[in-house]
Amino acid sequence: MAETEIIKPDLPTEPIKHSVHTLVFQNMIKSRNMFVSEYTEPVAQDEISVNLRKSIKAKSEYGPVLEMSKNLHFKSVVEKAKSTSNPTKLAEQAKAENGEPTAKKGKETIDSRALVAIANNQVIEHQTKGGMTDIIKKRMQSFIAPKWHAPWKLYRVIAGHTGWVRCAAIEPNNEWFVTGSNDRTIKIWDLATGTVKLTYTGHVSAVRDLCLSERHPYLFSAGEDKSVKCWDLEQNRVVRHYHGHLSAVNCVKMHPKLDILITAGRDCAVRCWDMRTRQNILMLPGHAGSVADMAVQAIDPQVITSSHDATVRLWDLVAGKSMSVLTHHKKSVRSIALHPTQFMFASGSADNIKQWRLPQGQFIQNMGGRENHNTIINSMTITSDNVMVSGGDDGTLRFWDWRTGYCFQELQSPVQPGSLDSEAGIYYTIFDKSESRLLTCNVDKTIKMYKEDEAATPDTHPVTYKHDYKKKRY
Repeated sequence: MAETEIIKPDLPTEPIKHSVHTLVFQNMIKSRNMFVSEYTEPVAQDEISVNLRKSIKAKSEYGPVLEMSKNLHFKSVVEKAKSTSNPTKLAEQAKAENGEPTAKKGKETIDSRALVAIANNQVIEHQTKGGMTDIIKKRMQSFIAPKWHAPWKLYRVIAGHTGWVRCAAIEPNNEWFVTGSNDRTIKIWDLATGTVKLTYTGHVSAVRDLCLSERHPYLFSAGEDKSVKCWDLEQNRVVRHYHGHLSAVNCVKMHPKLDILITAGRDCAVRCWDMRTRQNILMLPGHAGSVADMAVQAIDPQVITSSHDATVRLWDLVAGKSMSVLTHHKKSVRSIALHPTQFMFASGSADNIKQWRLPQGQFIQNMGGRENHNTIINSMTITSDNVMVSGGDDGTLRFWDWRTGYCFQELQSPVQPGSLDSEAGIYYTIFDKSESRLLTCNVDKTIKMYKEDEAATPDTHPVTYKHDYKKKRY
């Protein structure tokens, strides 16, 4: 009988126990074997960083040598131009080299040519009347002269609110406008006559900002009671509430293309709402202080905010974060104004009014140079004719030429009879749709309207512009 093979089942073996030191050492060996092939290879370097480092080193260490080479090249070009511009001198040099007698030196009667080096180091020829060749190296700068703008004058004062007038908005058809005040009311006024047509009551605290939709019959209002309300202008009542802010709401804007409402306030957050469903679809955190003003446009950056933390942020709504942070201001930035035709904007603070180019937020210039608007800038607005208006806390209105930053007019807002001189402050400025009338909201509970002086001419109001050579570029 054959012997049967008995197969014993594999018994489970006990795991080998290692100390922590052994396990760490094995892990180090595995990591080394994984990256051992890269030990002898050089560290990869960024080409842009290397070129930038080389250029900085060349400029700092070899700057005089590079400048010397440019001067030598310039001298060689000048000498060559000298020799080619005087054929008689070439003939005399050829005779002298061959040993032939040369003519006696007499007074030159032929006009010579002077070489003028312009800013881009190009050499051009210019006919002169003298008998000698002048070499002039000059850095030529081009300064833009400001365009003449007609001065503005006050022509109407509207009273009706019982508190500070904080904000205003113009109807798209330019027939009426709406204002919000510290007396918790919203009033609708006729733009032509200045008479009140309607009064809305619903907020339990001051109304801080208003926005009229161009595609819907809706008015949006933001107040210090943490609420954002949507008013139906056909039914004259509140139809939607937007709850979510933790403190006062300072600004409310409607997206020009989408049905999105954007608000910002004292809780340092920028919130995006679905206009119809009232849902908070996006929150943009980042500011360290209360958001004072906001601008919205159809293309990136779609939202621009300014804050009391002295920064201006450009936001990307798709990514849900800021594209860039502008930290040039030293004090609270209370106002932002978009240019209606150019891809630029301005930011106003107590230290300066700065001009920026979008989309990167490139700094262009300081408005006014050293003669800036030395007050707290509460509001700014810009026309398509390159006229910018800034309203200050001391009641001054300044009118600026956008291209040069030249202040061509300054007005002091008159105080309503019975008010204090300290109540001349201007909280809001806005142009109507035709840009022929300017509305200002004031601390003395009035709305003032300005228009251009029709009798003014360049002769009666000349431009006294002097370029500021010491203008700050930061």
